[in-house]
Amino acid sequence: MILDGTYPPGARITEQDAAAVLAMSRTPVREALRALAANGLVRPTGRGVVVAALERGDLYDAYEVRAALEALTAELAAARQRDGRIAPADLASLRRDATAAAEATAAGQLREAVRHNRRFHRRIAELADNPIAQSLLERLWDQIEISTLHSLQPEARRAYVTAQHERLLAAIVEGRAEEAGKLARKHALDTRAATSRANSREGDDT
Repeated sequence: MILDGTYPPGARITEQDAAAVLAMSRTPVREALRALAANGLVRPTGRGVVVAALERGDLYDAYEVRAALEALTAELAAARQRDGRIAPADLASLRRDATAAAEATAAGQLREAVRHNRRFHRRIAELADNPIAQSLLERLWDQIEISTLHSLQPEARRAYVTAQHERLLAAIVEGRAEEAGKLARKHALDTRAATSRANSREGDDT
């Protein structure tokens, strides 16, 4: 609900209110809020939590780390493919994720597009077989997912993102490890730039 914007940045969430909305007891809600706080999605307050919003500087830094980690996982995945250590079925799943993201993006279904986009990048991290990098990326994605949605608002960018995914997919499938790493890094940094532009436009509108 935080990631889909139901609870926007700055919104207060209490155990009681969340338990009522989710139709469950307060105990699992309390544990969930603690986990969200540990991942940086909410900040504890005197009563409940407040949905966190990354400042521009923090968002910039988060994308820098994402670029480094995704360059690593893409390179590792392509190297494992080159060495014959990835099953064809896993590559087929990666291709399906890329296709689903492309179709949702082309249709303007941006929330669906972001969900498939994240799944595509998660799959690459899984294929890299580096659990630490995968865990760190999951935490980063939790914090930047909403900004990724904003970066897809300009129609001209949507085709560009899909093209980048296709080039990255091809590099991994063909085992071109160094190129895959460079493509993944550029993709993340391009998204950071698009996010910065989107934030600037919002600032001009307020």
